[in-house]
Amino acid sequence: MNRILVIRGGAIGDFILTLPALKALRHAYSRAHVEILGYKHIAVLAENRFYAQAVRSIEHGPLASFFAKNSELPAELANYFASFDLIISYLYDPDGVFEMNLRRCGADNLIHGPGKIDHREHAARQLSRPLQTLGLCVDDLSAKLYPSAEDRDAANAFLGHCARPIVAFHPGSGGKKKNWPLENWIDLGNRLLASEDFRGSIVVIFGEADADQVARLQSIWKDATVRFAKNLPLPHLAAVLEQTIFIGQDSGISHLAAAVGANCVLLFGPTDPAVWAPANENVRVLQAPKGEMSRLKFKTVCDALKL
Repeated sequence: MNRILVIRGGAIGDFILTLPALKALRHAYSRAHVEILGYKHIAVLAENRFYAQAVRSIEHGPLASFFAKNSELPAELANYFASFDLIISYLYDPDGVFEMNLRRCGADNLIHGPGKIDHREHAARQLSRPLQTLGLCVDDLSAKLYPSAEDRDAANAFLGHCARPIVAFHPGSGGKKKNWPLENWIDLGNRLLASEDFRGSIVVIFGEADADQVARLQSIWKDATVRFAKNLPLPHLAAVLEQTIFIGQDSGISHLAAAVGANCVLLFGPTDPAVWAPANENVRVLQAPKGEMSRLKFKTVCDALKL
C-alpha cells in the first residue's frame, strides 16, 4: 500500500474524532504516503504532524461534479483519485453517487466510513470501525495531536510573558443550548482574578460566532492578565492550548484542547458525553442536570477546578 487518501469533511470536532482511526492507519502503513482531502484549515492539523504528508481542499470547485450522476469528471481529478491504492471516505453519500464516480475513475479499493454518527457508542469507535475491513482494530479512542516546532514558536509569541498557570476559557460552542450562561463565565473569571492563590493568566478563545459574548467579556476584563485569542490558525491554537488548563463545552475547540494533552474540564448539556466527549484521560466531564446548561451549578464547576 503506497498511497492512501482519507476524505474527511465535517467540523473541527468531527475531524479530531477521526484521528484514532488515522493513527491506526498510520501505524499499519508507516511507509505509505497518506493524504487528506478535507477542509484545509482543519485538516492542516494533521499535515506533516504525524498523520499525513499532504492535505488538499475539499472545497475545490471542480470536485462538485463527483456529486452528480453521469457527470463529466475532470481529468485532473480523475487521475488524482486513480493514483491512490486505497481511499477511505467519510462523506455523507446516501445514494452512492460519489462512490460510483470514484469507481468510474478507476479507484476500486474503497472503504466507506459513516457519514453520520448514531447514539449507540462513542463517535471515535464508529469512525474507526471501517478499518476492520483492513484487519485493523482500534482500541485507544483518545485523539492525539502533535504541534510542530513552528506551531509552538507561534504559540509562545502569542502568549508572551503570560504568568503561569494559564487557564483557557472557551465560552462558545456550536449552539446556544450547549452554552453555560455567560454570567457564570464572568463570575468564574472574576473569582480566579480575585483569588490570592491564583498568580496566573486567563486566555479567552473565540471565533466569529462568539463575537457578542466576547465583546462583553472584553468590556469587563481589561486586566493585562487576560488575553483574547481570536481566530488563531488551528495548529497555533493547539500549541497555545497545550500550555493551559482548559475549561470549555461541547465544541471542536474542546476536542482540540484534549488532543494536545491540556487538562480539561468540559461542561456538557443536551449532547451525550458517552458519544461526543473526548475519550482522553486528561478530560473531566460535568453533565448538566436534565441536559440543561442553566442547571449546571457554578459551585459544581468551581469544585471541579478546586477554586
